[in-house]
Amino acid sequence: MSRRCELTGVGPMVGHSVSHSNIKTKRRFLPSLRQTALVSDALGQSFRLKVSNAALRTLDFRGGLDAFLIKADDADLSLRARRLKKQIKDKLAQAAA
Repeated sequence: MSRRCELTGVGPMVGHSVSHSNIKTKRRFLPSLRQTALVSDALGQSFRLKVSNAALRTLDFRGGLDAFLIKADDADLSLRARRLKKQIKDKLAQAAA
């Protein structure tokens, strides 16, 4: 099970734990992820995605899952999120035509 956000691509980072005596040991900083059900307005469905808490705040700011995915870069998205983005774009194109 990968610890990577499906919408932003945020993953584990590496750094040091620094003791009081300034001894440095390697450690991993894991992202704060949660499994959430996100609703797509265009498709009328909910999807369960593993998303970071920061991405949830960004979703609210941008106006929902559809708006976030349309503006998102494909390199950051997971395979499931890219497929979902394509479905949303197709549905919006049908509605516009």
